[in-house]
Amino acid sequence: MSKTVRKLQVASPVPADIDIANSVEPLHISEIAQELNLSPHHYDLYGKYKAKVLLSVIDELKGKGDGFYVVVGGITPTPLGEGKSTTTVGLCQALGAFLDKKVVTCLRQPSQGPTFGIKGGAAGGGYSQVIPMDEFNLHLTGDIHAITAANNLLAAAIDTRIFHESTQSDKALFNRLCPPNKEGRRSFNDIMFTRLKKLGISKTNPEELTPEEVNKFARLDINPESITWRRVMDVNDRFLRKITIGQGPEEKGMVRESGFDISVASEIMAVLALTTSLSDMRERLGKMVIGNSKAGDPITADDLGVGGALTVLMKDAINPTLMQTLEGTPVLVHAGPFANIAHGNSSIVADKIALKLVGPDGFVVTEAGFGADIGTEKFMNIKCRYSGLTPQCAVIVATIRALKMHGGGPQVVAGKPLDRAYVTENVALVEAGCINLARHISNTKAYGVNVVVAVNKFSTDSGAELSVVRNAALEAGAFDAVICSHHAHGGKGAVDLGIAVQKACENVTQPLRFLYPLDISIKEKIEAIAKSYGASGVEYSEQAEKQIEVYSKQGFSHLPICMAKTQYSFSHDASEKGAPSGFVLPIRDVRASIGAGFIYPLVGTMSTMPGLPTRPCFYDIDLDAATGRVIGLS
Repeated sequence: MSKTVRKLQVASPVPADIDIANSVEPLHISEIAQELNLSPHHYDLYGKYKAKVLLSVIDELKGKGDGFYVVVGGITPTPLGEGKSTTTVGLCQALGAFLDKKVVTCLRQPSQGPTFGIKGGAAGGGYSQVIPMDEFNLHLTGDIHAITAANNLLAAAIDTRIFHESTQSDKALFNRLCPPNKEGRRSFNDIMFTRLKKLGISKTNPEELTPEEVNKFARLDINPESITWRRVMDVNDRFLRKITIGQGPEEKGMVRESGFDISVASEIMAVLALTTSLSDMRERLGKMVIGNSKAGDPITADDLGVGGALTVLMKDAINPTLMQTLEGTPVLVHAGPFANIAHGNSSIVADKIALKLVGPDGFVVTEAGFGADIGTEKFMNIKCRYSGLTPQCAVIVATIRALKMHGGGPQVVAGKPLDRAYVTENVALVEAGCINLARHISNTKAYGVNVVVAVNKFSTDSGAELSVVRNAALEAGAFDAVICSHHAHGGKGAVDLGIAVQKACENVTQPLRFLYPLDISIKEKIEAIAKSYGASGVEYSEQAEKQIEVYSKQGFSHLPICMAKTQYSFSHDASEKGAPSGFVLPIRDVRASIGAGFIYPLVGTMSTMPGLPTRPCFYDIDLDAATGRVIGLS
């Protein structure tokens, strides 16, 4: 048994998450690192309870075998969430603290927006949490702040370049971009050669450029209407969704409409999550497309000369953060991309480090955002393509509450008491709702992994209801279906789940299969995903058709697809519960995250800057001045 494993003293009823988290004294993070055979030169300490694990660990352990790889997704959720993070942590506590397996939990870093807004934190809950939960949910090690700074540096570079190009001749621009040194000689710096190569200019001496080449090199000629890059901040602020910039008198009338997204919606976050090395991150950041020139050519961060500076701002953020669960098992927290406009999974580098650290027969468990139709689909078709990693098992988290909703139960609204149907036995509603679970099982099995259903048990669930779900899951083709009580009992409540996952990993008989190949058209890929939702066809708006044509001409049709749609239904209509079929999926627009490496079609309207409710979570959050402890976090 690991030296870091702690026995929990559980209470009933289950106390508030922050009270449970504060009741357990975390181990010094060096003890957690030691259990993973990490030496002090493998990590940088960030206080007592967090450390950044360095990427050099991957190179040092490259000859070591990988552990089992498990992804946790879920059924289509209610607005309350069904406990995927809690299940992910509980499963790992069971594997490490009760089944004596080497295990690492890999989670996304949460945004501070939801923490102070509606949803609260994302450290798990009850007796299955990452601690210290206040540090996990707030600044952590500053990665999101680094992303915010890098994103906004690029935004500033875009508008500044448009401003300077509007007020200067080609010669003046060129003279400032390539100023003479003390000897009067001009030279290109390294990043400029990227643009010269793109333009087909092989000259290395600025003095040799013709006037036409000077014009092509110095003038990006950005079309302001094509700019897709927006500023970001890590706060829910609806009044920044649409703003006007450039109103100062010194900006000489360079006014345009723009807006803010929440930081985790930045493409830089998606780049961080999908990068495989420091050099790969540098290349991806430089390739990010911010808009087009007036001639229709894509303009990149490297065209603006800022790719290297972005990498410098992100150089520490690329290292995953080591933390711990309530029961002393290790956690790697890294990246937190949106699960709708981005792919909603933690980082490739964290998973790669973890798989080497646990070694053969160990387990790495990672969570995919939202339902399996979104998070697990993107995990397989985007994340696994870029990582080259193959999962053996996919867990699907289900709750009686959500299944009743899919069976025709009353609307579930965050912040409002649940209808009586959800807290009293209603086997018929559960049976009807299992159609949603069955489709998720079928879709996930198609990737060649074994599927284990984890039923996250609530105190109001009856034995008859739980039995119905288990039988429906097995009938739909699940490898196993397990009732779990990890929220109330920690790892002990997920031991059966841990055993089922181990058996599922050890009995994989098929290779990983993707939903679509990359060498087909953008439309064919979109239609393959739409079919998995139950759609009979796809309808494209005029704008979507135009963008597909543009991206195909620009050479981006080989990229995977990242569908941006509601998480509350298989369809585009959040009110359509269960397993709708025969609908036509409308594609309103198509956009691209070229640096991250995917095309994202917009199904309906996606908000990339959440708002605050009437009573945000921040009402409950405060500091105990006597102890210095955070109170009220959920």
